[in-house]
Amino acid sequence: MAVPSPRSPEQSERSRKYDRQLRLWGDQGQQDLETAHVCLINATALGTEILKSLVLPGIGAFTIIDNEIITEEDVGSNFFLTADRIGEKRGSVASQLLCELNPDTRGHFIDESLLKLLDLNPSMFSTFTVVVTASLHEKEIIELSHKLWAYNIPLLVCQSYGFFGSMRLQLAEHTMIKTHPDNQNPDLRLDCPFEALKEHFDSYDLESLDLTNHLHVPYLVILYKHLEKWRNNIGNANALPETYKDKQVIRQNIKNSIRKHDNGTLYHEENFEEAIRSVNFAYNKTSLPINIQNLFQDEKLINLTSNSQPFWIMVKALKDFVDNEGCGRLPVRGTLPDMTADTFKYISLQQLYHEQAAKDTEAVYNRVQLLLQNLNLPDDTITEQDIKVLCKHASELSVIRGSRIADEYEHKGNADNEISQSLEDPDSLIEHYIILRGIERFYSEYYTYPGEIDEQVEPDIPKLKSCISKLLNEWGCMSSTKEDCIHEYCRYGKSELHSVSSFIGGCVSHEIIKLITRQYKPVNNSFVFNAINCSTESFKL
Repeated sequence: MAVPSPRSPEQSERSRKYDRQLRLWGDQGQQDLETAHVCLINATALGTEILKSLVLPGIGAFTIIDNEIITEEDVGSNFFLTADRIGEKRGSVASQLLCELNPDTRGHFIDESLLKLLDLNPSMFSTFTVVVTASLHEKEIIELSHKLWAYNIPLLVCQSYGFFGSMRLQLAEHTMIKTHPDNQNPDLRLDCPFEALKEHFDSYDLESLDLTNHLHVPYLVILYKHLEKWRNNIGNANALPETYKDKQVIRQNIKNSIRKHDNGTLYHEENFEEAIRSVNFAYNKTSLPINIQNLFQDEKLINLTSNSQPFWIMVKALKDFVDNEGCGRLPVRGTLPDMTADTFKYISLQQLYHEQAAKDTEAVYNRVQLLLQNLNLPDDTITEQDIKVLCKHASELSVIRGSRIADEYEHKGNADNEISQSLEDPDSLIEHYIILRGIERFYSEYYTYPGEIDEQVEPDIPKLKSCISKLLNEWGCMSSTKEDCIHEYCRYGKSELHSVSSFIGGCVSHEIIKLITRQYKPVNNSFVFNAINCSTESFKL
């Protein structure tokens, strides 16, 4: 009788539904997403595209603030609005149709102007996780920026204008533990093995092993043995191979230790070949990364109070661990790369790393509890699971402190210098950012967009040029923008192209997910998209 194939573990409905994204940001990240509340101001084509890309992965709730009615122009660019709904409230219709994409998401709609809400009920904005805007005017941007900066709520100001789009992120402070770096070397500790690991390495005698066992020795053992041999040869027990010549010597020594057939040819020992390939990264010195050294000197860590964020309390405990039990090093990560070895040898080695990681985690957790006690905070303010995540990703910790958008508009920050420097690069997309800012100034002066009325396209060109020149003068910039670009923007007449809005909306939703999950580094802080040649650029203002 045929033996039935093994069945995969049963998945919950939620796991099946969100399987692909759970692989990206994990269960905790998904939980953060499902408890988040995003506010969208203006349900334009861009605005609804942003929300669409948040509703599909399961954002908990959204609120649309929009007091506009649906027009023919909206129907022409916004896939969520149809001709039979012309004359209805834009935010209400968009909210209803967006919720149909995912029954797990709750949608709300507020039929009111932004400025009136900021005047009558500003505290409402403190309840949101993130606020994102589309096609907002200069005055509204400035007022909203001030309010959200005070509440430490992230703000994204976005535009889709003809063939171009932009995004500007405002963050007071954003802390991250799991930044998912593209390239990260494994935490092997070959240069400074902890006691149990050293005893394990020393228990091996490679020369006395029979061929079968020789073929299944984990490559970490091989690397450690040849590091010790190289150190003995040069007479320095603490040296590491740093030059190409030193590493080549070790590679050749490993190659020479591969067993040979009777006819003199080498056996195919994958574990030794893995060791040779790993020489470049496996002998890196176990030291404190620069980003962690900077964190350990941060004022937020030095001056802890009962109002400090849990992140800073955990980082303080981590620093205390490094200064004491860690002997200047971060906790052991506790993970090993896959390698050619028999199951028993690999698991035995893996278990050592796991056990040391658990010991280090416990030490950090104990220090966290002591800090919480000193700060008169509840013991469950920070859980043991929080510390496990912290210790596993200790080398990735990062903090972004941004600038206030209002300061940029009121010329109180460093944006002017950044713009001047970027303008010196002829290939930079900064000029499109400048033109978009000029269009905002144009609206503030004339209460219409350049070229919005067909008969006024040509007359609006010098007006827009004048607005841009004023901005450049205020920034102290000697450069000017290309006239053909200004003409092109006037021809757009504030039109939104759905394909451009869709692309920008996807980019913005990615950044919002990064902010909500506190995973992956968000853009810092401005982003421009040119759909004509499909180019993008980010810069810090």
